[in-house]
Amino acid sequence: MQLTFAGGEHAPFVLPEGLIEIGATSAAAVVLAQPGIASTHARIERHGERVQLRPCAQPVRLNGRPLRDAILLKPGDTVEFASVRCRVNREQVAGDIRQHTRLRTAVPRFVLRGVSGPTFGRNFGIDGELTLGRQSDCDISIPAGEISRRHARLRLVPDGVLVEDLNSANGTCINGERVHNGLLKPGDELALDTVRFMLLAPTVEVVARKSAQHTAAKSRHLLRIAAWSVAAIALVLLAAKAFTAGF
Repeated sequence: MQLTFAGGEHAPFVLPEGLIEIGATSAAAVVLAQPGIASTHARIERHGERVQLRPCAQPVRLNGRPLRDAILLKPGDTVEFASVRCRVNREQVAGDIRQHTRLRTAVPRFVLRGVSGPTFGRNFGIDGELTLGRQSDCDISIPAGEISRRHARLRLVPDGVLVEDLNSANGTCINGERVHNGLLKPGDELALDTVRFMLLAPTVEVVARKSAQHTAAKSRHLLRIAAWSVAAIALVLLAAKAFTAGF
């Protein structure tokens, strides 16, 4: 099995046989430098298909619920080490031979980034349906008094993220406008009372960046060709002038 990190905090990590440590110390097998991560935050022990997670510091959550004792992990589980969220996946194999290169993290189509309140600086990948609220069993748990126990629900749709207010006390807003149901698009702001998020589209940003890099490289190539052409024309004109002067 392997761990894939929703916010790209670490490359996908194939769990080896035996015991590994996860934490902020450089000696850990999985080094996480994000706020709230202890030197040794958790230990994972693998023996074949049996994978056990043991918290060493708090907070650790499994599928949105606080975890204080050792527990067996299974594919599809979501684990949170403080602000870092990852998913347990099966390793992909080619025939009977495991791939030697690790798989790239599947970049989520949309990421919700906290820009205020308790979730400031945290990234939450949206790959299906998420609930937001004060309760610890919400997918995005927000420990703030102004947030209802189950405040809102997010659902991935083809052209963005559908936001549904779950009859919260203080309301849900998109770009400052209170909504019961609304569509969130990249660059839009989602506010649950005073707790605000921004929706990002990492895949779009990557494509745009690559396109910009390609355009810049093409422009530099065309400028070099233009410079060479100007120099060649100048040399031809000088040669012609010299030849004419000889007569």
